[in-house]
Amino acid sequence: MSGTAVAEVLAELAGLEDPKARAVNERHGDDHGVNLGKLRAVAKRLKTQQDLARELWATGDSAARLVALLICRPKAFDRAELDTMLREARTPKVHDWLVNYVVKKSPHAEDLRVTWTADSDPVVASAGWALTTERVAKDPQGLDLDALLDVIEAQMKDAPDRLQWAMNHCLAQIGISHADYRPRALAIGERLEVLKDYPTPPNCTSPYAPTWITEMVHRQEAG
Repeated sequence: MSGTAVAEVLAELAGLEDPKARAVNERHGDDHGVNLGKLRAVAKRLKTQQDLARELWATGDSAARLVALLICRPKAFDRAELDTMLREARTPKVHDWLVNYVVKKSPHAEDLRVTWTADSDPVVASAGWALTTERVAKDPQGLDLDALLDVIEAQMKDAPDRLQWAMNHCLAQIGISHADYRPRALAIGERLEVLKDYPTPPNCTSPYAPTWITEMVHRQEAG
């Protein structure tokens, strides 16, 4: 893919820059000002282009990296590439899209889950916990849920924000998906009180694990 194509995409994204969108994004730790609907439209027009995706990622520009994650072929990245990309993804939206849109679809997801969860970098570890939460919900066979709850109980209260959020999601998912472990998950959430006072908009479920678990189980039973 020619450098011109990369320059054209960057120019188009620069033209979509919106100061209001940037202000909202920056409040969430992101450093771009492109409306995500418009960004997705750019990616939809480009379709799948793995070489262009790699070049856009290499620019380091967050909006370009988000486009890259939408037009790449997730299974085309090797394990080392994904590990490097995750460590380079320092803004929340790039990090989240990389994990959810690419790594989860990769044959290397389980290997990376184990490696990242044990990483000393809390942002990297949060990606490992996100992958663990996915397994808790969809493929729990082989996971030691008691051991996961042990780690959450011991470490979540004092974990940095991104890691704490990811561990809390895993705690809630264990309680939601596994009735046998629900009492312990609820008890851990109640004792640690992580995110208990998190401001939650009307009609949204609180991220406080006991409330989250109770609400989702109620919905499952009602449905």
